[in-house]
Amino acid sequence: MDICVKWLDYYPVGQVLFLRFFIGFIPIFFIIPKDKIFSFYKTSRPGLHAFRAISGALAIIALFLGLRELPLADVVSLTFGGPIFVTIASIFFLSEKVGIKRWSAVFLGFVGMLLIVQPAFIDVNYYYITPIVFCIFFACVAISVRSLSKTEANYTIAFYFTLLCTLLGLGTIFFSDWIMPTFIDFVLFFVLGLCGSVANLLLTQSYRLAEASLVTPIKYLSLVFAIIFGYFIWSEVPKILTLLGASLVIASSLIIFMRENKLKKQIIAPRT
Repeated sequence: MDICVKWLDYYPVGQVLFLRFFIGFIPIFFIIPKDKIFSFYKTSRPGLHAFRAISGALAIIALFLGLRELPLADVVSLTFGGPIFVTIASIFFLSEKVGIKRWSAVFLGFVGMLLIVQPAFIDVNYYYITPIVFCIFFACVAISVRSLSKTEANYTIAFYFTLLCTLLGLGTIFFSDWIMPTFIDFVLFFVLGLCGSVANLLLTQSYRLAEASLVTPIKYLSLVFAIIFGYFIWSEVPKILTLLGASLVIASSLIIFMRENKLKKQIIAPRT
């Protein structure tokens, strides 16, 4: 998804947002049970759905902006800060107690993020703040999805998020000059929509089965792909500070991961 967004940077952000989520409806409707086809949208928690959808929309817009203007590895590395902000958010939203180890991990993570955004202080590149904005709203998404998944189906959670982002993207048609995609670009948009939607469904299911702090470390594998594709497609060579900062952020999140794994009770999959 990240590669497609970066590749299609000559299209207005609103158009990319619209096609990403409009096409993203396809996988969602395939997983709706037949007996729920006329009632899948019903919910008793519209407020939390709205909070999750708005947080997710702001996160994805910030991510798209960052991918257009920054090296792929830098953006991916900064998004690793998600667990750090999830830890902070859990204090305010879930009233969790955080000890010295996790606070130390949060501090270490922030040091790593500062190393990654160091070029912003030299070249005054304000776009380095967009992945951090993504992390902040990602934390809101993680907390809200964890709560929603106790009572709501995956397709219901994904539907409201996809619907809001589709409408937001469509609304920009009046404020920007949309471009008719070529056949190749439409294929890329199709891949973008499917990859993004399937990933979102899998992420939602993972939060249903495990704590947010246990799920997010798996994301670190994406840095390997970001470095490979960034080099071969855009000739981007990761800076030493980026790799060092990413290592600190990963170490920070792993500390959080191990601490949560030690403190949390056994993970039990929900009944089907």
